[in-house]
Amino acid sequence: MDLAQIGATPKGGVCRIALTELDRQGRDLVVGWCRAAGLDVRTDEVGNVFARRAGSDPHAAAVATGSHIDTQPSGGKFDGNFGVLAGLEVMRTLNDLGIVTRAPLELAFWTNEEGTRFTPVMMGSGAFAGVFEAEFIRAQRDLDGISVGEALEQIGYRGEQPVGEVPGGMFAAYFEAHIEQGPVLEAAGLPIGVVSGALGQQWYDVTVTGMDAHAGPTPLALRHDAMLAAARMIDEVNRIAVEEAPHGRGTVGYVQVTPNSRNVIPGRVDFSVDLRNLSQAGLDRMDAAMRASFAQIAQRGAVQVSIIQVVKFEPCVFAPACVDSVRRAAAALGLPHMDVVSGAGHDAVYVAQRAPTGMIFVPCKDGISHNELEDALPEHIEAGANVLLQAMLEHAR
Repeated sequence: MDLAQIGATPKGGVCRIALTELDRQGRDLVVGWCRAAGLDVRTDEVGNVFARRAGSDPHAAAVATGSHIDTQPSGGKFDGNFGVLAGLEVMRTLNDLGIVTRAPLELAFWTNEEGTRFTPVMMGSGAFAGVFEAEFIRAQRDLDGISVGEALEQIGYRGEQPVGEVPGGMFAAYFEAHIEQGPVLEAAGLPIGVVSGALGQQWYDVTVTGMDAHAGPTPLALRHDAMLAAARMIDEVNRIAVEEAPHGRGTVGYVQVTPNSRNVIPGRVDFSVDLRNLSQAGLDRMDAAMRASFAQIAQRGAVQVSIIQVVKFEPCVFAPACVDSVRRAAAALGLPHMDVVSGAGHDAVYVAQRAPTGMIFVPCKDGISHNELEDALPEHIEAGANVLLQAMLEHAR
């Protein structure tokens, strides 16, 4: 609640966009809390922040946790922020109890997870994983022409540590606690989700081209109606996803009709397609089915269709050892739980490319996220933090 005061919105949400002055204030607050807890804080060259609690074995690889503190323009208090502050609470609890772990513990918060001001999304963790070069990241610009590098300098968070470098070697394990951002746990009445992986994502820009014509004089059989064909294609996106249950997802979230006049048959429609599945084989099936179906619809409607893939995230399966640790922690604490998959991307998906990784989900009210109304019950937040503590201790000893 204290962090949420920085960038607070009238409806109770948070607007704290990456690398803005408000982000600086949020970073300063969290860094101050970390230092007050005796943690050693460092920052890398793309602004990722790490806070380490020493272990008894100076040669042991750290057990890490974290998430992000940047938000959507109409974001909530919990997305990302819960994971960072749950990790801080783990450190504070161990301090309070005088417990020293064998391995160091590390808390990270990653730059620009949301991708609101700068693209790509999950920028900091992607650079950490080696998906993006640091120079590429620093060169990205916002709508005002300000680069990531310039913004980092402005807020004082361009660090010296090379991105991807971890003192003592790569993390032995990484855990990320997060609100579910969906309705599954709440519908099941369970406080903990054991996350086995994250859906792969493939996004497309689709253009259907027909011919503008007068809505009155043009007979139905002689039309080249881009909107009618596009509507049939959009329905196919849903059908294809249904056939890939339970992990198939298909969404059309953007549609632009041209010329967008009520008495003109549309000559062009542009729309987006978002396909998701837990396996690459499933995504490949969905891609093939979509292309075949769209081609048939285009032929039937005497229109042309163009499909351009613009985003691809590989499906992610988290490390069984980390997933099992989360499951054991929930059971040991007597917390009802279920296995779930993440339909959204998270920093953990990129970190998983370099270190064994697991995630912990807790419910959010009505499954709402990326919204000022985002909310979570205190007892669920507490349960998630306790599971995180036990999972990390299992690996840090």
